[in-house]
Amino acid sequence: MIAGAPLILAVVECFHPHPHDLLALDVQTWLWVHYAQIPLFPLSALAVVELIRGQAGIPASVCRVAMFVFGVSWAAWDTAAGVVTGILVQAAHASGSPEAWRAPIDAIWTHPIMGGLSGVFAVGGAIAMSIGTVAAGVTLKCTGSSWAPVVVLALSGFAISIFRTHAWPGGPLTFGGIAVAGAWLLWERARRTQSESCAAASPATATGRIGPTAGGQ
Repeated sequence: MIAGAPLILAVVECFHPHPHDLLALDVQTWLWVHYAQIPLFPLSALAVVELIRGQAGIPASVCRVAMFVFGVSWAAWDTAAGVVTGILVQAAHASGSPEAWRAPIDAIWTHPIMGGLSGVFAVGGAIAMSIGTVAAGVTLKCTGSSWAPVVVLALSGFAISIFRTHAWPGGPLTFGGIAVAGAWLLWERARRTQSESCAAASPATATGRIGPTAGGQ
């Protein structure tokens, strides 16, 4: 899940249409992307939290709170500004008079809390993502992870805010970066565990070799 959920989301975001004119959207693609995002946003937030599982301290707590805020706010925002908007656009075209639907569609898209790219849930969730990845990076560095994957993880949380979109390139860079960093950190842990196991086994092996020789003498 740590690498898989954000990786799948990064791929999904590559197909996210850019909403220049809502009534001109590829509505089928828009809808399936937003349906997929509803579980993938909180799963990707959980993936970051899983990287610091069992860790205590202020940065770890900040990460958990920030990723909870991101997962909840973006799942809710995606449902309203994404799925509901897409359903209305679909109904508008089916009605034969799509322009008559523009006002209710815009009412959702421009809503100050749930709307588009500048609503409170959209902006607040993006900021929470940035805070969460940085806090996770600080926690992981303090517990012995190397700089490279920690920096990738910390910086990946800023791509959505910098590009002001979770369509290409913001979303794929953010969630792809989290997937790469997660896989890298898991690989590091596996190598560290293997090294520690070998180190712990070496004295026992050496003792086993010396024992029979000493007995024979």
